[in-house]
Amino acid sequence: MRILQLHCDHIEYTPTKKEIQSAEDIENPQTQRLEELVVVFVAMENGDDSSVAQNALSQIKVSMEKIGCKKLLLYPYAHLSSNLAKPSIAMNLLKEMEDGASELEVSHSPFGWTKSYKIQVKGHPLAESFKVVTKDSLNAKPVEELTSDALKGESKIRSFWKILSPDGTMTNIGDFNFSKYPKLEILAKYESAKIRKVDQPPPHVALMKKMGISDYEPASDSGNMRFYPNGRLIKSLIERYVTDRVKEYGGYEVETPIMYDSEHPSMVSYFNRFPARQYNIDSEGKKLFLRFAACFGQFLMANQFQLSYKNLPYKLYELTRYSFRREQSGELVGLRRLRAFTMPDCHAFCKDMPQAIDEIKIRFDLSQSVLQELGIDESDYEMAIRFTEDFYNENKSSIEEIVERHGRPVLVEMWKEKFFYFVLKWEFNFIDGLGKASALSTDQIDVENGDRYGIEFVDENNTKQNPIILHNSPSGAIERIIYVLLEKAAKDSYEGRKPQFPLWLAPTQVRIIPLKEEFNAFTKTLTDKISANDIRVDIDDRNESIGKRIREAEKEWIRYILVIGDKEVNSQNLSIRDRQTGDVRDLSFDNFINEIKDQTKEKPFTSLNQPKYLSKRPNLMV
Repeated sequence: MRILQLHCDHIEYTPTKKEIQSAEDIENPQTQRLEELVVVFVAMENGDDSSVAQNALSQIKVSMEKIGCKKLLLYPYAHLSSNLAKPSIAMNLLKEMEDGASELEVSHSPFGWTKSYKIQVKGHPLAESFKVVTKDSLNAKPVEELTSDALKGESKIRSFWKILSPDGTMTNIGDFNFSKYPKLEILAKYESAKIRKVDQPPPHVALMKKMGISDYEPASDSGNMRFYPNGRLIKSLIERYVTDRVKEYGGYEVETPIMYDSEHPSMVSYFNRFPARQYNIDSEGKKLFLRFAACFGQFLMANQFQLSYKNLPYKLYELTRYSFRREQSGELVGLRRLRAFTMPDCHAFCKDMPQAIDEIKIRFDLSQSVLQELGIDESDYEMAIRFTEDFYNENKSSIEEIVERHGRPVLVEMWKEKFFYFVLKWEFNFIDGLGKASALSTDQIDVENGDRYGIEFVDENNTKQNPIILHNSPSGAIERIIYVLLEKAAKDSYEGRKPQFPLWLAPTQVRIIPLKEEFNAFTKTLTDKISANDIRVDIDDRNESIGKRIREAEKEWIRYILVIGDKEVNSQNLSIRDRQTGDVRDLSFDNFINEIKDQTKEKPFTSLNQPKYLSKRPNLMV
């Protein structure tokens, strides 16, 4: 059975003549007009039976529930297939589908007739879909892999997709006007479809190789990357910055193992509540798995703490290098989706729901600030928030306050019942040029794991209680931050702007190019003075033309270039070539240093991760 499903403002059709001898009998054919409905063009195929019809109807009902529509028109449409069922069978299946949708306002257009029609389809992300349902697809038994119950059931969750505006208005996704929010529309379509496969490599893949940042590792499993010196420098600075911000917020840094016993009692239960595939290892009779998050390591640690309500919220933090999730191979691409990734993971143990809600607002602001300082503006991402219907009804004002802090409409996935261990999860999603969404910052309200792991605190009445736990990553995976920065740079380049890293992340911040060997001593002295101020500076001493050396510095996105000749040696000022503005300026040494310091203040620093002299560096062949 082939189905073309359209969410429509209206359809108008007129039966004109019988197309086949066994066409349905109708009296006085007239024009019919239906409004605000789902139209399903359907072709029954050879081999279709009642099980196929019921499965197709079930899928139609699920999608109609998501968009909040109750009116259905089944429209027989033979043109969808060249392998049609016999008319008598097709008519019976059509009638069976109509009878099975009695809870809807359902009708069908005449079977076996030629019809003229006019149709207007809505313009939202879920308005159009095409499905093929066969007996083979119903009976197919895929090869089993060890996966969690949460992952197996993720596709069966009953959820409703809506848009929540900062003023508290909740709108069905099909009724929202996305004209001012094109990225939100892309996110809505991407998330509701749940299709993660990649058809073509995004621009950052070529850039990560060209810039000597990272590459695929052919000697490892897919999704495990190698990082070159430039990439390791960038990655380490981001790791340090995020860790510093979490510790300033009040997180206490710990370290936990990367593998756990899958048969440990707490692991079995938690594993089946977390939607992730994992790597499994057999060792001396134990079935181990590589961690997919820092959660259980921190929870097992917290189980050993004697906590009072006066200690709460208590925050544990780990930067996992690495977390492992065996994502499907078709979803892996560059730095966007990996199987081994570095995740800042901060859990806050809270005494009750009011404290958890207060704390999640603080962490929301922290996450916005961290992304901004990493070079990711609020306009670069869209927000999604997911919660159970009961939690929304009980905490509506708090949820609306979080959305108001975002300042723009957000995508909502509302669950009829709690399926995971959390009752609320929000996330910021970057939308790349290929229409793919990638989660960055996130936080969750976990109402199960305090009890599951036996974590307890003593409340004001000297009674033992289990805490509510918040799961926050203020940045998301570190590799994904680099992906976003490279994708933004690719967009800048495409739109005619010069691509650039934030200066504090640039592998080389200043390059000095001496015109002749006689200026080498001056160049070295100047380099030492600049590097003494915690600035990464290198020297292009190669026997190449000045033009080529400047062009190559530009290609490496080096912000400041200093060419040293007679004039510069005898001047009190430095002649600064600024790649960002395209200007050449004369600045005193102190003013130049202060200009760089202003752009890198309150950010971590590390020295060059390459030889100072370019003549000493190997060429990277990509």
